[in-house]
Amino acid sequence: MTDTAIIAGAGRLPAALAAAMAAPPLVCALEGFAPQGIAADLVFRVERLVPFLRQLQDRGIGRVAFAGAVQRPRLDPALFDPLTAQMVPRLLAAIQGGDDATLRAVIAIFEEAGLAVLGVEQIAPDLVPGPGVLCGAPGPADEADAVRAAAIVQALGAVDVGQGAVVAQGLCLAVEALPGTDAMLDWVAQTARRPDPAGAKGVFYKAPKPGQDRRVDLPTLGPDTVTRAAAAGLAGIAWEAGGVILLDRAEMVARAGAAGLFLWARQP
Repeated sequence: MTDTAIIAGAGRLPAALAAAMAAPPLVCALEGFAPQGIAADLVFRVERLVPFLRQLQDRGIGRVAFAGAVQRPRLDPALFDPLTAQMVPRLLAAIQGGDDATLRAVIAIFEEAGLAVLGVEQIAPDLVPGPGVLCGAPGPADEADAVRAAAIVQALGAVDVGQGAVVAQGLCLAVEALPGTDAMLDWVAQTARRPDPAGAKGVFYKAPKPGQDRRVDLPTLGPDTVTRAAAAGLAGIAWEAGGVILLDRAEMVARAGAAGLFLWARQP
């Protein structure tokens, strides 16, 4: 019997994380955010959080990992049990403080229930690559654009806005906000213009927010990101080494190689 549960949201990360584990985990999905490619063993609601935590304890779960995308669910006051209802003021205060505050509050609640919260890199380090160029070769102009993009992402993250930016020829073409990475890259593909059409094509850079708890909400890149970056006419994708999850690295490298893009895990 496993002692580890994945608290799963939407997308492919929960399945990738489960596949990398030595023993099959207990997969628990927030209602309305089913993971892709893996079935949930338990489905829970925020309004019944305390009974859910007790289910985990009763099953011998001592460790949990958060994986996948969720949005703030709509809460039904009629569904709250008395103990979870007592947490509402705490959760609402955290939500008003932004995503990072909300995640810190959620982690604290799980830890108070005696559950150790693990990061993806602790369970599946191969999903979070260290420094190195995986494909292609960034040139001096690309390196300069990556430095500029990293500074922009750090500034955005400090005010809890986003985790990505596109920079070409030293100019910021787009930043990631609530619509997400795909929307940002699609916008660049449709509208962005470089000052010098014959100059550097630009770099998409991704990194965690400064000071965030890296056990949850690490940025994620996948093959579709490569396809969109190519459609946006970029030279490549760079990210903070050790701070970004890669979904299907082999397919990312294959698509980047076919499109002539570089993939670079950059030392911060």
